[in-house]
Formats: sequence, C-alpha cells, structure tokens
Amino acid sequence: MGSRHLSRSIVLQTLYEWDFLKQNKDAKEIFQRNLKLFGEGLPNKEYSEQLLDGILNQSDQLDKLIISGAPEWPLGQINIIDRNILRIGIFELLFSNSKEVPPKVAINECVELAKTFGGDSSRRFVNGVLGTVYREMEGIIDKKEKNDAN
Repeated sequence: MGSRHLSRSIVLQTLYEWDFLKQNKDAKEIFQRNLKLFGEGLPNKEYSEQLLDGILNQSDQLDKLIISGAPEWPLGQINIIDRNILRIGIFELLFSNSKEVPPKVAINECVELAKTFGGDSSRRFVNGVLGTVYREMEGIIDKKEKNDAN
C-alpha cells in the first residue's frame, strides 16, 4: 500500500471515530492513536497530519459541497464512512497541489477507500458526488480564467 493511500486510510479511520462520537472527542488524540496502530513505518506522517488538519479546519465548507454534490441526501443520512471519504476527496480536490495529487487520482483514491471500507453502493456514490463537485469546480475555474483573460 502506498504511503499516501495509507495516510488517507488512517485519516479516514480517525474521522470515522470522531464523527461517530458526535465530534465529542479530540480528533488529534484519535489520530495519534491510529497513527501508532496503523502507521508504523509510514515515511511521510506530515501528509496525513496536514490532511486531517485541513479537513477539520474546512469541515463546514466541505460539508456544504457534499450537500451540493448530493442534493437528494441530507448530510446526516449519508453513512459515516461515505461522508468522511467525501470530505477527504473534496479537500484534496480543492486544497491539494494538483501537481502532487491530480484530481483524477484524488477521486480514484476515494473510490478505493469506498471499496475497502464502505458498503456495496459506496463506490458508485462517492464517485458520483466527487465527479459532480469536480465538474462544478472546473466550471468555476474556466469562468475565472476567461474573466482574467478579458
């Protein structure tokens, strides 16, 4: 398993527990425990720390984009695994360096997480929502570039 994939898995497990406990436990404490349990030998621990910090700091914006990308599904009705995989994916789409994590890689990694940790329909749901969010982002970027050129 690649180090970034393992980092995403550890972050997902951390977010799952944090979300399951209704965000009443310190996510950093959960993360440190999960890092010890599952991240032995992980060469780039900073990536997983930055990913978790970013998701926690941008959670309101990420949740709004999940709602926008899955309008038929109230946020509270999306299962915890899928909701947190979407947070990871949308964060990487919005805030990661696209040269380090190209959008298609971010989406594919989340689909793989959904296959591993989610239910039977998780893979399709995650792929659909992230695809919708990505297409919306592309439209915004294209409009901005056109306006900047004028």
